[in-house]
Amino acid sequence: MKAAVIVFPGSNCDRDVASALKLVTGHAPAMVWYKDRDLPDCDLIVLPGGFSHGDYLRSGAIAAQAPIMEAVRTKAGRGVAVLGICNGFQILTEADLLPGGLLRNAGLKFICKDVTLSVETTDSIFTADYRQGQVIRVPIAHHDGQYVADDAMLDRLEGDGRIAFRYVDPIGNPNGSARNIAGIYSEDRRILGLMPHPERLVEPALGGTDGLAFFTSLARAFA
Repeated sequence: MKAAVIVFPGSNCDRDVASALKLVTGHAPAMVWYKDRDLPDCDLIVLPGGFSHGDYLRSGAIAAQAPIMEAVRTKAGRGVAVLGICNGFQILTEADLLPGGLLRNAGLKFICKDVTLSVETTDSIFTADYRQGQVIRVPIAHHDGQYVADDAMLDRLEGDGRIAFRYVDPIGNPNGSARNIAGIYSEDRRILGLMPHPERLVEPALGGTDGLAFFTSLARAFA
């Protein structure tokens, strides 16, 4: 699998996701600066977590206008897989590559903790190595993670099986996201945005491996 990780000023998880990709593929992904206008030949593009441009305006709004995003849109239109984690999910919605948006957490506080998620579908290149309905533990770290969309779009996401992950935390939805949504797919399921950070739990030394199957799924899909 050939992967490219986009690096924005304020990214703080670009190296984490690069390490996870190297773990499952044996080679490092290309690290692409946000001011570049071209992407290398790749199977997967990753928009990592962090606080691109300091989260000024709205989270991801400035990054969505970065020079590299035109190449991301072009590649996505040709079927190249795109993954947005946390701030990357926000960027995908701001760039109109995924529907809906991410607002301030319902409690108006930054949240950094492990949460439990249910894997809603395994019929995707991102989740094939999980079990349908499997409950996994994954960290979150965000201030603007409340997923919102109008009822018609939420019904469409439900009906089309485009909800990838839901929060199933015993103490409830951590950020107030509509219908407990933690991650969604594009219509062709080649684009995924999610707020939790699977790249932070891929090795026992990190405290768990519930995120590893996320990356082995991708590696097997593009083997």
